[in-house]
Parts: sequence; C-alpha cells; structure tokens
Amino acid sequence: MTTIDYSVWDHIEVSDDEDDTHPNIDTPSLFRWRHQARVERMEAFTQKGVELEKSLMESRRRLAEAQRRVQELSSSSSSTELSRAQAEEKQLKKEERSLQRKMEEHRAEEKKMPWNVDTLSREGFSKSVVNVKPEQKQETEEEKEEKHKTFVEKHEKQIKHFGMLRRWDDSQKYLSDNPHLVCEETANYLVIMCIDLEVEEKRALMEQVAHQTIVMQFILELAKSLSVDPRGCFRQFFTKIKTADQQYQDAFNDELESFKERVRGRAKIRIEKAMKEYEEEERQKRLGPGGLDPAEVYDTLPAEMQKCFDEKDIQMLQEVISKMDPTEAKLHMKRCIDSGLWVPNARADEDGDKEEAQYEELQKEEQ
Repeated sequence: MTTIDYSVWDHIEVSDDEDDTHPNIDTPSLFRWRHQARVERMEAFTQKGVELEKSLMESRRRLAEAQRRVQELSSSSSSTELSRAQAEEKQLKKEERSLQRKMEEHRAEEKKMPWNVDTLSREGFSKSVVNVKPEQKQETEEEKEEKHKTFVEKHEKQIKHFGMLRRWDDSQKYLSDNPHLVCEETANYLVIMCIDLEVEEKRALMEQVAHQTIVMQFILELAKSLSVDPRGCFRQFFTKIKTADQQYQDAFNDELESFKERVRGRAKIRIEKAMKEYEEEERQKRLGPGGLDPAEVYDTLPAEMQKCFDEKDIQMLQEVISKMDPTEAKLHMKRCIDSGLWVPNARADEDGDKEEAQYEELQKEEQ
C-alpha cells in the first residue's frame, strides 16, 4: 500500500487573517497591506525568473553564433581573428554557465518557498500533473533517422499546415489540438522544408515557414532550459512572446533573420552541388573512347587546329599538322582520337584516308 507524504503541507504559509492584532489597529487594512506586499514579492520573484531565463536563452544564442564563427575561421589563415573568436567563445561559455547556475538556484529557491492562498488558488493546482521530462537513452543515428522518417510519414500534412500559420493565437491553438507536433522531428522537417522552398525560389513562402521553424525551436529551447517535456511548456512560450519586452522580441527576430540567412546558404550549396553533379554527368556522356573530354581537349589545342575543327576542314588540318613538330602533332592527334574529336576509322572520303595515313606516318617517324 502506497503511503502519502503529507510533510509538504508543513510549508504552507498561514493566512493573514489568523494573526492576532492590536484592537486599535485597523485589521482589514493591515491584512490588505500584508497581502499586497506578499503579492509584490511574488511578482518580483517571478519577474526575476523570467529575466534570468531570457538572459540564458540570449546567452546560448550568442554562444552558438560564436561557435559557428570559430568553426568557420578554423579553416582560415587569419590566426588573429581565430584567436579573438576563441576568446569570445570562452567568455560566452563562462557567462552561460554562470546564468545556468543562477537559474538553478532560482528554481531551488522557488521550491523552498512556502505556499499561500495565492499560490494554492492558481490554475496550476487545479489538477495533478507531473510535467518532468523523462530520462531518455541515447539514440543512435540510425534510430533517429528511422524515428524521423516514421513521424513524418504519419504527420507530414499536419506539420506543413503548422508551417503555413502566422498568428501567435493560431499557432498556439493548433499545437493545443495537436501537441504531438511539439518535438524535434517537426523542427527538423520544417528546416528541410525551408531549404527546399529556397531552392525552388519560393522565397516568400520560405520566410513564412522559417518563422514557424524558429517558433518550434524556441519552444524546444525553453523546454530544455526548464528540464520539462516540450508539450507542457509551449503555452508558456506563447504567453512570453505575446507579452514580452522589446529585448525578447529582438532576440526572436535576430534568430529568425540568422536562420533565414543560413537557409539561403544551405540552398546555395545544394544548388551548386546539383549543378556540379549535372555537369559531371554531361561530361561523362561526352567522354571519348580514350576517356578524355572533347571539350577539354579542344581547349588545349593550338588556335590553328581549333579553327580546322570549327570549319570541319580536313585539308586545312592536314596542312596545320604538316607544319608542326612531329612529336607535338602526334600528341595532339592522339588526344583528339581519345576524346572522340577525331575518328580515324570513320573516314568516308579520300581526304580522310590521306589524313589517317599521315597520322600513321607520324607514328612511324616517332618510332
């Protein structure tokens, strides 16, 4: 049989109206003053937590930017800039650890605070819900990929619908109706969706989906900082973003602009890669019997020989070859044959036969 621990109730703050007061003191006014002071302390404590959380998220964003900058400069020859970036990264890591420690201290202090009539009557106590993110075992890359694939196959239509929303209230309501979408798989799919849209040059639509991508990433980051399940804190994000001060709004907008810039960069890389693959495929199709690219061989030929091929004049080619050094002429003709620019066995006229004989004669002279 499970035993209930009632010791938690030992820390409930006694109501003000149970205190004894002097008969000459206006007791109702005293109670109101005490209550107001307690409410103000609670609001100040809550605001402190909000500010700490905001500062922590901003610090993590700046740290991520610094780490990306260090990674980019690692391949650069500018050691001065790299050293400066590494020093900044080190300082931001120190700042992030300090804010994380303060956040943990704030949470510990919150747990120790006595309950009172105001905290007991809040909506959070209307039902018993344990909203602690369960410990998860480390997934392998194969498991993550399979999990993502399965999730997308099942919920792709809903993810796309969320990506097309814009208003805060619409997004919050849709996630309330579909809380399973609040996860890493949704964020990852939206990122890929943004890159696909940029590649297709649907830039306005890309920026729309990018907004929703950052919404999801901010929710996941908030859940991470609070160590709770993301499905249990997305309402808190929308409350914060709709009532936040300018600093929090600026942090969101800065991350959104930075994300869109990264999407453009990734799309550009993908396009360049696709173009290179296409060019390589076309090059493979062009390769001659000796494995050489006729376009590349043509570019290395002397201008006189290029003119012969441009005008398809065999007689002119014979004359150009006869004036060249035999070794050089043999090298150029061999490369022309290996690339398919010249096909000795396909001569259909007398001039072609003469040219083939001349090429064979050049080989004999070389020997």
